[in-house]
Amino acid sequence: MNQKPSNAFIAAAWIALGIGMIGFIVGLWRSDMLLNEKGYYFAVLMFGLFAVISLQKAVRDKLEGIPVTEIYYGISWFCTILTITLLIIGLWNAELLPSEKGFYGISFILALFGAIAVQKNTRDSQNFNKSQQLN
Repeated sequence: MNQKPSNAFIAAAWIALGIGMIGFIVGLWRSDMLLNEKGYYFAVLMFGLFAVISLQKAVRDKLEGIPVTEIYYGISWFCTILTITLLIIGLWNAELLPSEKGFYGISFILALFGAIAVQKNTRDSQNFNKSQQLN
C-alpha cells in the first residue's frame, strides 16, 4: 500500500531539519571557538546528515526487496554511529558551557531526525505518485 505523507508531516520534517541545521550553524557562527573547531563541528554535521540519509535509504531498500550490498549497509550504519560518536567526543572535550554542549547535541540530533524524515517523505511521495500513474 502506497500512502502519501500528510502535508503536516512533510512540513514538520522540513521544519525539524531546518531548525536543527540552522540552529547548529548559527551557534557555530556566533561561538568563540577557533576556526578549526568550527570546521570540525560543521564537518561532523554535514557527514552526519549524509550518513543518516544513506542509512535510511539502505534500510528502506532492504525492506522493499531492493538489493543492497552488505558492505554498503554496514558502512551506512558505521558512518551514522561514527558521526554521533565524534560529536559526543568533541563536545565532551570542548571547553564550552554545559548549556552550549546541550544545544549542539540537541540541534545535531534534531537535524539528523529531520533529514531522515525528509528522505522518508520524499521517497513515500515518489512511490505514491508512481502508483497513481499506474492506476
